[in-house]
Amino acid sequence: MDLEDLVTALAPPPNRVGKADGDHEHHLYEGAVMIAYAMHLLRSEGAQHVRIHPDGEHGKQFDFTGWLDRRGFRKISTIGTTAYGGVYENPAGQTITVNPRSGLGDVVAEVGDHIISAECKGGIINTRHPGQVSRLYKGLCETVGMLMAAPLQGRQVAVVPFTNSTFRLAERLAPRCAMAGIEIALVGSRGEVLNVKSPLASERATSTVK
Repeated sequence: MDLEDLVTALAPPPNRVGKADGDHEHHLYEGAVMIAYAMHLLRSEGAQHVRIHPDGEHGKQFDFTGWLDRRGFRKISTIGTTAYGGVYENPAGQTITVNPRSGLGDVVAEVGDHIISAECKGGIINTRHPGQVSRLYKGLCETVGMLMAAPLQGRQVAVVPFTNSTFRLAERLAPRCAMAGIEIALVGSRGEVLNVKSPLASERATSTVK
């Protein structure tokens, strides 16, 4: 079942029963993180066109077409052979291209004369299971590493789910990431985006998905 439209609540497997806050695990899948950050770029960063590059697994986990349709984005053209690949446009003329191709950056947008390129990871946001908490940690470290290995162009952003543990890790990483030209953003369960600026100061962007 869906929770707050971005989060999928699932019964835990036997080895993780009792390790979540509540009876279900709340999965903020990578596709959901991508779409939430794309909406943030449209609403808060001045982008008019955002490109998302999911893989096949992301498309199985998250309903891109249905989610965008509920936000007023109509599919105006098709890309590739998947049901969800294509260009989506809302009445304001903003567009989101969902292109199932790897190696192009998870979320990419041009704002003014610069490019914003984000790498994203998902995870279980209400878990206390050590292995799943570790996966959230590793997801943030992996996105930072992938950005460091990519050519530097414009703004580079590592985007992962918001949890208390990812927030603490992001604060520790932020100063060194800033020296490498990498930003960190955390996505909450309702699509709100927290830009982690430094160990002492963070600001929450007013881009909650409704």
